[in-house]
Amino acid sequence: MAEQGRLKIKLVRSPIGYSVRQKRTVRALGLRKINQVVERPANDAIRGMIFKVSHLVQVEEIVNPAA
Repeated sequence: MAEQGRLKIKLVRSPIGYSVRQKRTVRALGLRKINQVVERPANDAIRGMIFKVSHLVQVEEIVNPAA
């Protein structure tokens, strides 16, 4: 199977005032605090979660120069 790559996800806005589903999606991504950064695999499930909270997060593709 092909290597999928990774995404760097940063929480840039607070989920306070948004729906419970959006708050849970942010937590499921592993984000708890503003400006916290996590790395996740670039698969369809993670991309779907990012799409649902795209107004709260900043996403960057991690490029692996060794590959």
